[in-house]
Amino acid sequence: MATELTILAWAGVLLLVHIFAAGNAKTKQYGVQWNVGPRDGELPPLSPVAGRLVRAQANYMETLPLAIIALAGVVIAGRASELTALAGWVWLGARVVYLPIYAMGIPVLRSVAFLVSLAALLTVLWPLIFG
Repeated sequence: MATELTILAWAGVLLLVHIFAAGNAKTKQYGVQWNVGPRDGELPPLSPVAGRLVRAQANYMETLPLAIIALAGVVIAGRASELTALAGWVWLGARVVYLPIYAMGIPVLRSVAFLVSLAALLTVLWPLIFG
């Protein structure tokens, strides 16, 4: 199996980590009844950590489609290489460290992790766009 597809499988695991981290933080704040209920009513603002976890999840879900296009695309197009595999691992690693950095509220390092992940995705996209 292509390395890029293995990276996507781990990206799916990371998505579950994001979902459960944000969901657990919201449940801690709002309670189990909120979690199992219809979630119709107005709620107080999230705590800072819960809010950051929710925003980190949203950010990951916004960029994950690009990763899927890039990583699956190079495999489908027959343009996968050692460089696309390495860039894929860099993307995944940057996204893994992004979550705790964001949860801890470390602003500049969070942006660096995001920019590293974006540069890695652009590296994977390059052979799809420019051959």
